[in-house]
Amino acid sequence: MAANSRLTIAAHALAWLALAQRRGQEILTSEQVAASVNTNPVIIRRSLGDLRRSGLVNVRHGAGAGWSLARAPESITLLEVYDAVEQEPPFGMHRTEPNLECPVGRGIRPALGEIYDRVEQAVRQELAATSIADVLRETLRVR
Repeated sequence: MAANSRLTIAAHALAWLALAQRRGQEILTSEQVAASVNTNPVIIRRSLGDLRRSGLVNVRHGAGAGWSLARAPESITLLEVYDAVEQEPPFGMHRTEPNLECPVGRGIRPALGEIYDRVEQAVRQELAATSIADVLRETLRVR
């Protein structure tokens, strides 16, 4: 099973936009962001589109086209980014109903559901406490 990288790509793009803004470049193209992430600009446009719909970035069309942060990086939390780009819960249940005649099959969903809910709440709390400015600061500190 492949790990989902949507949050990582979105956080990377926002940190790059924040650094560009700090350096006086308010607008970056999808290609510029994609070069930093090392992915196709189409992937970046999809991610930035989700972020735009959530009010985290702005897009400019025409001359000087590109993307910019809609708010200061200190005010954008990773929880907002997560909510913008993740459509599925972090943990999924069986695709089909387990065998309800089996004692494990009958109780596994409620048991795991409670655990998964607690884990997701802990993740959401940590993401809410971390801003894009925090991510950028840690990114630039790492050598």
